[in-house]
Amino acid sequence: MTQNRHGRVTIVGGGLAGLATATYLARAGHHVTLCEKAGTFGGRAATHEHKGYLFNVGPHALYRKAEATSVLRELGVRFTGKSPTASGGFALDRGTTHALPGGFVSLLTTGLFGVGAKIETARVLATLQNIDTTLWANVTVREWTEREIQHPELRRLLLGLFRLTTYGNDPDLQSAGAAIQQLQLALSANVTYLDGGWRTLIEGLRAQAEAAGVDLRPGRGVARVERDCTVHLRDGTALEAEAVVIAASPDLAADLVVDGRATALGRYANDAVPARAACLDVALATLPVPRATFALGIDQPLYFSVHSAAAQLAPPGGALVHVARYLGAAKADDPRATERELEGVLDLVQPGWQTQVVERRFLPAMTVTHGVPIAKNGGLAGRPAPAIPGLPGIYLAGDWVGNEGALADASLASARRTAALVGTQLSTSAAA
Repeated sequence: MTQNRHGRVTIVGGGLAGLATATYLARAGHHVTLCEKAGTFGGRAATHEHKGYLFNVGPHALYRKAEATSVLRELGVRFTGKSPTASGGFALDRGTTHALPGGFVSLLTTGLFGVGAKIETARVLATLQNIDTTLWANVTVREWTEREIQHPELRRLLLGLFRLTTYGNDPDLQSAGAAIQQLQLALSANVTYLDGGWRTLIEGLRAQAEAAGVDLRPGRGVARVERDCTVHLRDGTALEAEAVVIAASPDLAADLVVDGRATALGRYANDAVPARAACLDVALATLPVPRATFALGIDQPLYFSVHSAAAQLAPPGGALVHVARYLGAAKADDPRATERELEGVLDLVQPGWQTQVVERRFLPAMTVTHGVPIAKNGGLAGRPAPAIPGLPGIYLAGDWVGNEGALADASLASARRTAALVGTQLSTSAAA
């Protein structure tokens, strides 16, 4: 435990961003209290176990050479897992399966599109890594595909790949620069499915926070945050601090701070475009078609992946499958119809799956990220900074904060950046 502590900080929220921010600040010698309204830590990174099957909250993947991996290693959080393979994967188009173009052979053999589109696909995939994504930050995904891609078939494939790598499904709002950057990252280094689920990250972060001396308080919801950095808990307790970090959604941040809706926080909440997904998570006693482990919707925003094919998430012989529909910022108009659609994907890719079901869970509108980078705000550069104008001492962290990364990468990159800014403020105040 760090000695000679100085500077009191209260963290609101016990997910990835909150735990990481708390650990950085405690290691720097500050008094840190972390309050989480739920009885356990993790939020959307939680993992639930049922009969030996480990259910993440929908499909989760950790980008191998991105900000989250860097921060986790920096903090000493260990994890294992493997990268999934798209080899032998399917493209789902108009109710039919085709070979998903993932390499030279599959590109040649796929019936997804004709010769002209195949030639353009090979050229685009070969040059994608050379695109300067900053040039396309203010251009929407739709505009970029219409302007740069000749064949409609390839446009549809790229829209599917953008959905896959960003979870976003708002091409008329989403920044092409941010989306291309995420696709570049996926194609260059792939992702990891985590052994034991994402709870391994939460358990690792919690252990590091405890070792650093963070005062962890699960089950302690925050009622409001005063502008003088006093945090009032729902049980009537008041915590005084020199700085507060809110690691929560834009709406919650705006509602927690007294008169927050009248500050920049209100604008952040109004401008935020979340990404949502309807998810059907299924545990199977055995996988009817063992080689069919991945499928991507082309004409519809659909996803299928057997995560247990790469990670230890199921007992021997069993399978943990995630099927999803990317919703964008909207919610499903008819959740039951969406669930039936996802069952139809299983029927197509894994016929006979119904007889193997051990457990299933349907999430009709899971929030994947609170802030998709949008073109009109300049993509990643347009996301809110950790420091809030007009609210000195109050900071933000989360997947919608800062100009680095997306999804979990944004959460953990913002944690590192926010902790550095808070530390600078506290050091300056102490020296004054």
